[in-house]
Amino acid sequence: MLTAGYVHLSAVIHSATVKQDTGVVSASVGDNVTLRCFYDSQVAMHFSWYRQTLGGRPELMSTIYKYDQPSKVFHWLEKNPRFSVHREQGMNHLHIADIHLSDSATYFCGSSHSNMLEFGEGVFLSVYHQHSESRLQEIIQGPASETIQPGGSVTFNCTVNTGTCDRERSVYWFRHGSRHGIIHTHGDQCTRVSTPGVPSQGCVYHLQRTNLSASDGGTYYCAVASCGEILFGNGSKLLITDDEDQKLRILVWLSIIRVLLTTLLHNICDLWPQAECEQRDTQK
Repeated sequence: MLTAGYVHLSAVIHSATVKQDTGVVSASVGDNVTLRCFYDSQVAMHFSWYRQTLGGRPELMSTIYKYDQPSKVFHWLEKNPRFSVHREQGMNHLHIADIHLSDSATYFCGSSHSNMLEFGEGVFLSVYHQHSESRLQEIIQGPASETIQPGGSVTFNCTVNTGTCDRERSVYWFRHGSRHGIIHTHGDQCTRVSTPGVPSQGCVYHLQRTNLSASDGGTYYCAVASCGEILFGNGSKLLITDDEDQKLRILVWLSIIRVLLTTLLHNICDLWPQAECEQRDTQK
């Protein structure tokens, strides 16, 4: 869980009032990137950015008080001038210039008020060499999506075709939007497979999740760190559905439709004699 180091906070939550870029943003070394963050809160007093490298702890990059002068710069940013924050009413964007490989990390935007720190879902910045000959060739993740009932299980696969990069690698799994960060780490052991048309062997890594509940839903990513870079799969979306809940929703809608039809028929019956009487009066 993310914790704050600059104030004493009683709660750290994911909030719908903080909206930021999500998923995976890819950039080449030397690029400039802006990670956007919007907030919808009139009571928030502090606005911050954190980053968390794979396997690392959250690091506070920037925090600013609502009524501080725009020219005020947090000391971390002073030491790292490639990073800057653009803040206006309702927004707090992070700009990174001349991106380095070491900038690969998950970036969280947050705001705080009343001893409560609220975070966006986080966005992972994946940095790669544009013309690197040692780059990993491909990551194939599957299944693309799965729908599972509560209590069931699922297995995600991550196939790494190494290309010219066949060094030792680390493989991580994490669920997008989870404050717990990495949920599983592989060593360099994998199941070797051969892919038609690919000269080098691939490695398959598996993530199994059992006894699933609604809180396990979301998009799962595998990330592979090797040859000085980190690459991501396209993600596997897991949807948890409860048949009982679905049946209950159907019954509720059927009940609503029944009430509406009954009311409509009742109104028609009430209006019919009145219309008939008006017609007779006209004939007279």
